[in-house]
Amino acid sequence: MNPNTASAKQAPAPKPRLISGVFFTFCIALLGMALSYVPYIGKIGALALAILLAVLYRQFAGYPETLRTGIEFSGKKLLRFAIILYGFKLNMAIVFSEGLPLLARGAGTIVFSLLITYVMARLLKADRQVSFLVAIGTGICGAAAIAAVSPIVSAKEEDTALSVGMIALMGTIFSVAYTIVFPFLPLSPTAYGIWSGLSLHELAHVALAGAPAGSNALALALLAKLCRVFLLVPFCLILIYIQKKRAPKTASTSSVPFPWFLVGFMATSVVASYVITLPATLLEGLSIITTFLLTMAMTGLGLNVSLAAIKQRALRPLLALLITSLLLSSVTYFL
Repeated sequence: MNPNTASAKQAPAPKPRLISGVFFTFCIALLGMALSYVPYIGKIGALALAILLAVLYRQFAGYPETLRTGIEFSGKKLLRFAIILYGFKLNMAIVFSEGLPLLARGAGTIVFSLLITYVMARLLKADRQVSFLVAIGTGICGAAAIAAVSPIVSAKEEDTALSVGMIALMGTIFSVAYTIVFPFLPLSPTAYGIWSGLSLHELAHVALAGAPAGSNALALALLAKLCRVFLLVPFCLILIYIQKKRAPKTASTSSVPFPWFLVGFMATSVVASYVITLPATLLEGLSIITTFLLTMAMTGLGLNVSLAAIKQRALRPLLALLITSLLLSSVTYFL
């Protein structure tokens, strides 16, 4: 028998590898989601928990090479699909009718986060790529913003996972701190809600911090946050333009990929805002699916993280993120 023929027969087909790898990320994501309902531990969030589980698996069991096809599919394709579904959370009609003044503040938040993180990263000699990604996550909308920007700047999967983990950690700490200090602040509930929406990292963090102030404050907090989410697309388009300008003249302009999933993000936003009024139960279901797909994607990215690399590269960007978050909270509080 021809040995080449025998080995070809023994080698698993690409499709089973794809399914097995996706199922592997599904299982870890499911465990991360389950842990997110455990008191105290759950405050970290499903995404960060899934990344942590994936990183621990990688360190103790190694990277499952036979499942690479499916893991990469989760880390790339499912991630982009989740961003498209994320658009259903953005009600553009509300942003335009009630949130126009907050759009300017949201833009200020993005610029402030980028500038301060850049300065701190230079002073601390922190990793530039990771620092840039955490600045995006801080200024716009956490993991979703990092996931949208990463392919534009050709970020490594390890850097993306590392940045998402840091944003989840810092956002959780700050949102819990907000709920603790809220009763002692000389702020009205509505002012507190706007402050939370302008300064916290993820939609989940804003919801956690805004809830104790009442339904009106929570609504304003989410509106302020949605204004920042709305700015994700124009920011990405500006970033693409800058990347193309920076590209060498000999390189093709196609070397900077256009993130077509952002078109899907805008399409779902337009549909949910102007075309069809989706029932609350359906929106809730889509939100759960989006979160789970993002959690699967984070699992895929987390498997690329080496603890040795984290030790060497994460501490300084994390310190830059902490300083930026503190300054952002202070500035938005007084303004």
